[in-house]
Amino acid sequence: MTVDVHKSDGSGAKPPAGPEAIKAIPVRHPGRYVSAVVALALLGAVVYAFAQGKINWGAIPEYFFDSRILKGVWNTLLLTVLSMVIGIAGGIMLAVMRLSKNPVTSSIAWFYIWFFRGTPVLVQLFVWFNLGLVFEYINLGPIYKDYWSSFMTPLLTALLGLGLNEAAYMAEICRAGLLSVDEGQTEASHALGMSHTKTLRRIVIPQAMRVIVPPTGNEVINMLKTTSLVSAVQFADLFKQAQDIGQNAGSIVEMFFLAAAWYLIMTSILSVGQYYIERYYARGSSRTLPPTPMQRLRAAVLPTRRPKGVTA
Repeated sequence: MTVDVHKSDGSGAKPPAGPEAIKAIPVRHPGRYVSAVVALALLGAVVYAFAQGKINWGAIPEYFFDSRILKGVWNTLLLTVLSMVIGIAGGIMLAVMRLSKNPVTSSIAWFYIWFFRGTPVLVQLFVWFNLGLVFEYINLGPIYKDYWSSFMTPLLTALLGLGLNEAAYMAEICRAGLLSVDEGQTEASHALGMSHTKTLRRIVIPQAMRVIVPPTGNEVINMLKTTSLVSAVQFADLFKQAQDIGQNAGSIVEMFFLAAAWYLIMTSILSVGQYYIERYYARGSSRTLPPTPMQRLRAAVLPTRRPKGVTA
């Protein structure tokens, strides 16, 4: 036998109705539309101003893939990689020296960081390039002997100026990463009989990478742009090649825009690589990894599937 729960109690009154469905009203954001209109208006004004300027825009695609420009792009990338290798290797060594209990070693590292962080990169480049006024010859005995002016080529000047300066900044980044590892890790390693060097290589540095990698990616991007300074010491980087083409073709400003476009392309590619490297090292510290650019694009383009019976 079944019982009708909606049966009247004899008085003729209807049972109470259930709660009404909540009608959600989205919050309006008129400020977003206003700011978007203002931003588009400003962008249009800037584009119109550049379009009306006395700039030969046709010269940019004409020289965009010129062999001299491509050679400058290659030299810029090569200089960036080599300078960062010098900077990272020197930075790790200086960070270990700075944290050393030996006061002499720690003082040397402190003085190096203080000097190279306190002087501009361009000044350092000129100093390296003109050290022939102090050292007329470079004499390494039977190995090598030559005039300083012949020895200090534009490439070597650029590597020393950028690489040694970068080592000072990487030293502070590496030192922060090493200090982020709990001291108990080092004490436990020493208790197991591991040497100080082995503890650094096997225990401390791998854990410090989570802190070291993100700012190092920023340093790589910054180094790529800083290489434009080496044109002052006659190294044929992208900016130097663009300058030479602009002076010969009478399109100086146009070649500056061309160089800026190439720098934007290279830094954008490096930024994508930096994002995935940071995402890789964040696996142990974050419960949910941030979505990749493709995942964000897929979520924005494809509609989200909802369970049956659920309405917006």
